[in-house]
Amino acid sequence: MIIAPAVDDLTASGVWDGRTFRLVGPVPRLTSSRFHAYGSESRPIHLFVRLPEGGLYLGTLSHASSTWTRDPEVLRQGDLWLDSPLSRDVLDRVRPPAAPSSLPGLDWLDHLPADPVEALRLFLRTWHPAPAAEPEEPPPAIPVPPALAEFYRLTRGRPHARGVQNFIRPPGELGLRADGLLAFGHENQGYFEWVLDPGQDEPTVWTIDDYQERHPERERLTGFLLQFSLYEAAVDAPYRAWTGPLPTPVAEELTTRLRRVPLKTWMWPLYRISFYVAPGLIATVETDEEQEECDISLGAAHRSVLRPLAGLDIDWTAFDG
Repeated sequence: MIIAPAVDDLTASGVWDGRTFRLVGPVPRLTSSRFHAYGSESRPIHLFVRLPEGGLYLGTLSHASSTWTRDPEVLRQGDLWLDSPLSRDVLDRVRPPAAPSSLPGLDWLDHLPADPVEALRLFLRTWHPAPAAEPEEPPPAIPVPPALAEFYRLTRGRPHARGVQNFIRPPGELGLRADGLLAFGHENQGYFEWVLDPGQDEPTVWTIDDYQERHPERERLTGFLLQFSLYEAAVDAPYRAWTGPLPTPVAEELTTRLRRVPLKTWMWPLYRISFYVAPGLIATVETDEEQEECDISLGAAHRSVLRPLAGLDIDWTAFDG
């Protein structure tokens, strides 16, 4: 039996969404082993949430996913699925809506398209809190364009700003390819890498895929780094939502509520991603013009930012609001 408080706190165990209970560790193996039990060792896991009027029974749980500490005997975090999903009314009782104390603003957006360097500075400082002390870091082994040098300066001590899905390589690991281009970033599984001419101040960024095909980015380096930062911030946001392919008119119903980032399409022609934002929210919109469809993914700094979107006629694949 699990008895949990009615909270909405990233650092505490509680109901995460209408389907998921998130158990935040550390949890010793003696307890967590129940999540993986099968056959004769399997027993139901029951969930109650404490409310002022008493415990509310939410049903039984089954294991969905888990992550472990370096100690293989200690669970760091586990997601358990409710066998009977919760209605919105019940969800609001066991995961009470809360207002954020503050949200990342949009001051950076006002500097586009005229001053992408300042936009990049403000965005990184807005979405990634400053470290207590910036660690020492070796300089690039070879000269790099000013925008990349500034990106390294701004992201020192902010490791997530350099990527959690795709990555900008650390300055000490940069090197030239045989063709003289600088490989400075890559996809998480090595499917593609990003290269540039280090002799130019504001070079074109090239995406080179697994088949050695080259695709020039539509924005120069500074704009590219801002788009990279937007994408990674959305992927790394604590609250997420995404869809499968949506008809373009349905997607427009969502995007008209947001401000479009006035930069050309990112990762063109591989993915054709545009960015839309609101305070505390980043939306990536991948467009398939031939099929007249869009895939939308959202990252939010606070759950309340997603909540108004629950009323849209959208079949969410995942929705943390």
